[in-house]
Amino acid sequence: MRCALMTLLLYATQAAFAQSPQAEASIRAIVAEQAAAWNAGDGTAYSKNVADDISFTNLFGTVMYGAPAFAERHRLVLSTFYKGTTKQLDIRRIRFVTPDVAIVDIDNEIHGVKKLPGGIPVPADGILKTQLMEVFVRQGDQWWVEAYHNVDIKPDN
Repeated sequence: MRCALMTLLLYATQAAFAQSPQAEASIRAIVAEQAAAWNAGDGTAYSKNVADDISFTNLFGTVMYGAPAFAERHRLVLSTFYKGTTKQLDIRRIRFVTPDVAIVDIDNEIHGVKKLPGGIPVPADGILKTQLMEVFVRQGDQWWVEAYHNVDIKPDN
């Protein structure tokens, strides 16, 4: 009984620490900075908090690795087919797997879409909706996006 109580107490302590308001606020601030950078058309700033070895899958199914590839891709899309668009990121859920690892589910909307590559149809209202998952890892006092996986929402049939 005593061992079970100690285990429960340890688990509750870790869960409380993992859900720290400061950690959540830091992650929310980074997501807000991402939206602001996109809306300014700044792919470099959009990439500011990605880890050196980020794993990135875009909504077209392209997989890339590394911060330079992530930054270059965002500079490219923001200067071509996403030029002049605005992004709205609404965090659906932040789940701390450990105190230093968080999975963040985001409802992503890109407004003002006029064209997409590869013959992909543009939504009639010009709003591309996706589900974005970012995995954040804390190193010291800084949170980094280690994984970024974006999937478009298909229209109902």
